[in-house]
Amino acid sequence: RAASLAVSPAAGPADERVETRVAGLSPGQPVTLRAVAADDRGCLFQSCAHYRADSRGELHLGTDASHGGDYTGVEPMGLFWSLAPAGMEKPYQRLVPRSTGAPMKVEMLVHQGHSPPGAMPGPVVAKAEVQRLFTAPGVRRIRLKEGVVRGSLFLPPGDGPFPGVIDMYGDEGGLIEFRSSLLATHGFAALSLPYFDFEDLPKVMKELKLEYFEEAARFLQRHPKVKGPGVGVIGTGKGAELALSMITFLPEVVAAVSVSGCSSNTVADLHYGEMTLPGLRFDMNKVSVSDTGVFDIFEALDDPSKPANSPCVIPIEKAEGHFLLVVGEDDRMWKSSLYAELAIRRLRQHGKENFELLSYPGAGHRIDPPSTPFCQVAMDRVLGVPVLGGGESKAHAHAQEHSWGKIQEFLHLHLG
Repeated sequence: RAASLAVSPAAGPADERVETRVAGLSPGQPVTLRAVAADDRGCLFQSCAHYRADSRGELHLGTDASHGGDYTGVEPMGLFWSLAPAGMEKPYQRLVPRSTGAPMKVEMLVHQGHSPPGAMPGPVVAKAEVQRLFTAPGVRRIRLKEGVVRGSLFLPPGDGPFPGVIDMYGDEGGLIEFRSSLLATHGFAALSLPYFDFEDLPKVMKELKLEYFEEAARFLQRHPKVKGPGVGVIGTGKGAELALSMITFLPEVVAAVSVSGCSSNTVADLHYGEMTLPGLRFDMNKVSVSDTGVFDIFEALDDPSKPANSPCVIPIEKAEGHFLLVVGEDDRMWKSSLYAELAIRRLRQHGKENFELLSYPGAGHRIDPPSTPFCQVAMDRVLGVPVLGGGESKAHAHAQEHSWGKIQEFLHLHLG
């Protein structure tokens, strides 16, 4: 009998699990399952895992363990989160969509025998295609030019009103939309907010004005489809630190999710009216480079707990709203676990308990929505070199899945 591969749903939200089953194999037959996908520029990504059919000649990735390849153990989504640049491609590239309108197509293949990663796999015995959707049917994407504010607003289907969330990424700049479009799929009005290197925004992040973020918060808060009275903000890296500044100084912001953020202002000075928070500096002499040319910048940021750096500290104790701090304990980009501890200590010193901490052993820097492929080392857009983000693939994947549910719960709780 012919082998068959069934993946369901064949098209579904990119942050949700799929069920993968193989039938029609011989009892105990060794097979390699592979996933292959291409990004918007045509760069090829692939992953593989080794399985054995059960006594009925069947396999179910939800209950059967991989014995080798890119991961081991029972990992229903392992083939997705372990996708990495194929051997002929440039290494250290991330598989994240630049455009959220088209689905990401993933080809799933079943090969005879066990072939190690990177080796020529055996003959194909079954295959199927899966489509991962970043925008649910009915979600509207509105490109934004509102005063000085730029970006994209994603609105869920229906009349609303919906809880409003501003979404920001880090020092890579530009407009990154996939988390916002997934938030809209889950019922949030999500504003993907770039703050440099996009359209007529400044090319580089020299200094930042909080008024820009204030205008974005006011725009979202006043939007007829957005529930009041306050809005939320989620940020990663530099975006997380901006989220902390927004909830501290802007009354419109009542809930902040900081993913791998710093509790001090870094790199670029932040101005708000007469006030300036200077940026903590990176000392490039503290960067180490491995034999393979990977940069480790873990020790490079000035120590925020030194008295000399106290002017850079974000006075988060002034915030009336609520914080969710999300950190990977193996973040090698910077010491986000320590920065979360410093933030919590500061809040508690002022008698505040308006925070939750999600701290994940083995997770690295960029904790994205579930099944986003793990990337331990990624090309840094600013430095143009591969930089170590840390983490171990399986632990990081589990952190992404767990935190995504908790982030949505937190935002729904505090935004209604």
